[in-house]
Amino acid sequence: MAGKKLSSSAVSKKINQRPDWDNYFLDIVELVSKRSTCCRRAVGAGLVRDSRILATGYNGAPSKLQHCLDIGCLREQLKVPSGERHELCRGLHAEQNAIIQAALHGVSTKGATLYCTNHPCVICAKMIINAGVARIIIRDGYHDQLAAEMLKEAGISVEQL
Repeated sequence: MAGKKLSSSAVSKKINQRPDWDNYFLDIVELVSKRSTCCRRAVGAGLVRDSRILATGYNGAPSKLQHCLDIGCLREQLKVPSGERHELCRGLHAEQNAIIQAALHGVSTKGATLYCTNHPCVICAKMIINAGVARIIIRDGYHDQLAAEMLKEAGISVEQL
C-alpha cells in the first residue's frame, strides 16, 4: 500500500517544524537528563563535534555506587543550599560524566560543543576549559558568576536557547 503524498504546504509545514542543530542536541540532552539519579535536579549534557554526538552524561553517583534516589541526599540532610559545597555530594555532574565518558572511550573533546540543560558550575567550567571545549549551549539553569567569568576569560561562548 503506497503512502499518502503530502501537499507542498504540508511539506513546507513539516520542514519548518524541523529543529536546528542546537535545539536538536538540547532536546537530546533533555532526554539524557531523565536518567539522572539526583534527588534535587536532573541535568543532562552532551559533547558534539561536526553534528555528531561524542559522549553524553547525566548527574548521579559513580558507577557501581548506590544512588541518592535509593539512599537519600546528603546535601538535603545537611540543608546545603543549591550551588554551594559541591564536594558534599555523592554524585558527579552531567558535564563531568560526559567528559569522563569521552576519556574512558578515547574520544577527543577538543573543539567540541557542550550541550547542557543547565549552566555549568565553576568546577565543571574548569574541566570544560581543560577538555578543550569550544562552545557551550544551555537551556536554562542556575547561574554561577565565577564559572561565567572563567569561561569568558577562556574564550568559550555560552549561549542560552
